Amino acid sequence: MKSVVFTAASVVLLSTFAWSAGHQQSDEPAPIRAEVTRVNMLFTVTDKRGHFVTDLTKSDFQIFENKKGQEITEFTSETDLPLRLAILVDTSNSIRDRFHFQQEAATNFVNSVMRKQDKAIVVSFDTAAELVADMTDDTNKLENAIRSMRPGGGTAFFDAIYYACKDKLMLDQPMYKYRRAMVILSDGEDNESHTSREQALEMAQRADTVIYTISTNISHVETEGDKIMRYFAEQTGGTSFFPFQANDLNQSFENIANELRHQYNLFYRPEPLKSDGLYHSVQIKVKDRRNLLVRARHGYYARRDNT
Repeated sequence: MKSVVFTAASVVLLSTFAWSAGHQQSDEPAPIRAEVTRVNMLFTVTDKRGHFVTDLTKSDFQIFENKKGQEITEFTSETDLPLRLAILVDTSNSIRDRFHFQQEAATNFVNSVMRKQDKAIVVSFDTAAELVADMTDDTNKLENAIRSMRPGGGTAFFDAIYYACKDKLMLDQPMYKYRRAMVILSDGEDNESHTSREQALEMAQRADTVIYTISTNISHVETEGDKIMRYFAEQTGGTSFFPFQANDLNQSFENIANELRHQYNLFYRPEPLKSDGLYHSVQIKVKDRRNLLVRARHGYYARRDNT
């Protein structure tokens, strides 16, 4: 069995995780090695109107792991870390009538958000996930990749998330020197994946990837797919957007670009430090400011000792 080693913003690599036996990939899943020595949390703070709050300091925050208070060891206002971005575009038959608007909005987003130190990939997914543009800082390549896609087939939504996180977003090391984000355009309906929803989410969490979802459902009626899209965003510290008209997609992308420029980052060393291989919940609060909303991933996976 081949060993795949990665370092997440919250992990340093050492020990082995076993993935779910029910996961079906083309080859036997590789073990993932990780040891938590310090946890990194990238997050945003807004007021009740959704306006970003950018003037807070380390002393304004409290952090809890499994409801136990932790000491913040490092804190920064995070706007300059290089971005590693995955743009996932649903190319299944179900979104055919909105596809042109998706392409135009996605290309506008690439040009507005990418800076010199940033890189992105483009992945399409219908019956299977396909890498359309590999990790690059060349916006022309990314634009051409987006425009080259054609709709047709089923929807392997969860497989696309799993693939983009595991095989692409984790590659640049050390992980804490980069921000990882994923933007997904889809109706959220999956009918082709071999990966489950929870396996896809776990991989996104292990890759410290914030997921932003843009629904292509314009029926004004919430679907199961919409709920799934919201679930991925909430669990990873991202946001869901539900534009009612196809030409509103540009505003959704602009909102994501703004959020990526207004982020905080903190580190802490878990006390007590546990090597149980389990998921540990994390909560960040602003002291004495109940009117402010913190949006961050909900936790991380600890290492597991070989015993």
